[in-house]
Amino acid sequence: MLLATTGRKSGKQRITPLQYEEQDEKIYLGSALGVQADWVRNIMANPVVNVQVGSRRFSGLAEVVTDPARIADFLELRLHHHPRMISAMLRGEGFSMPPTRQDLEKYAVQLALVIISPLGK
Repeated sequence: MLLATTGRKSGKQRITPLQYEEQDEKIYLGSALGVQADWVRNIMANPVVNVQVGSRRFSGLAEVVTDPARIADFLELRLHHHPRMISAMLRGEGFSMPPTRQDLEKYAVQLALVIISPLGK
């Protein structure tokens, strides 16, 4: 997917390609850099974003989440949908497979989650 944010300093549109999960008409994005990622910092300054998934485009309101429990929920969802990729990522961080809930919450402390709700719904 492509995420368009407004630059927090420049005010210009910034496009970032990201992996995502979609559930209950919301888009979920994980940030490995936590709130230090430029695109997350842009959202924190202006939460109105534009999203393109394939040929579908919409505006949305983004929420930045730093709660480890909610991020661990997202990691469990990603692990279910993409077991090889997420397992490799977690093994690279030193976790054994399968990870425990405590492992996921421990890892989640350094991450951020962004949830985008379509505007007008």
